[in-house]
Amino acid sequence: MFKSIAHIGIAVKDIDASKALFAKLFGKAPDRDETLPEHKVKTAMFELGDAHIELTESLDPASPVARFLEKRGEGVHHVSFEVEDIEQELARLRQLGFELIDETPRPGADGCRVAFLHPKSTNGVLVEISQKE
Repeated sequence: MFKSIAHIGIAVKDIDASKALFAKLFGKAPDRDETLPEHKVKTAMFELGDAHIELTESLDPASPVARFLEKRGEGVHHVSFEVEDIEQELARLRQLGFELIDETPRPGADGCRVAFLHPKSTNGVLVEISQKE
């Protein structure tokens, strides 16, 4: 079952400019930056109490984030939900008929394992489920 919202992911074209913008908005610098070569992205995470905002910039013009930016422009890319047992949750969601992008979890940002559900099965919202390691 879903425990909480882990973070809201925002696709950006220029992570440095976006970090400055959101730092001004939130009144604080990002809590951490991470480069994820396997996902072809750079991220910056802002912690705001129990809420987290993840800025994501593509490192490859063929990556999913780059395709999102080309098609939709900058903005909310995904909503991530924390789960207790990601394998069990993937099995439950598959059984309920949700279309999975990831059949098995993969390493994600912030030391988590993640999997995505296809927006076609979630009213156009890219849903990520995430389990802390």
